[in-house]
Amino acid sequence: MDRQLSEWKLGLERIWSAATPDYQEAARIAAVIANASDEIMLRQAATQALPILRSACAPDADQSTEVAARRRLGVIREVLHSLTTPQFGKRANPEKVASPAERYRELLELPLGRRLSGAEIHRAWKRAAKRAHPDTGGSAQQFLELSTARDVLMKER
Repeated sequence: MDRQLSEWKLGLERIWSAATPDYQEAARIAAVIANASDEIMLRQAATQALPILRSACAPDADQSTEVAARRRLGVIREVLHSLTTPQFGKRANPEKVASPAERYRELLELPLGRRLSGAEIHRAWKRAAKRAHPDTGGSAQQFLELSTARDVLMKER
């Protein structure tokens, strides 16, 4: 599939860089992309570009039609570029999964980076428990999670 994306990209780059773009060839490539691409964004961009590209093929196409066709062709190029360009750094890394202790701190709305006192944990638990208690409109499950969070953080301390 990567090879096919590269071929489509190369074909559109040739059309884009020509002094007078061949909108008939652009419409043909867009039709192929709309029918054969597995990428939703690319398929959608090609499908939306097809009508204006076909209109620009007509011998009596006016300047505004050609400008709109070139703009749509640019959208397809941008999507192809984003799909074929390698990504470096954090963008390709999966998100870090929070540890249970970090999740418990988030539940109790406590800071992550420092040591906590027992009184601090207890105050945070009381504050959160008032909202989560079943008698005040919360759920029993949520209240139990908060209690577990407090117990674990107190033992960890």
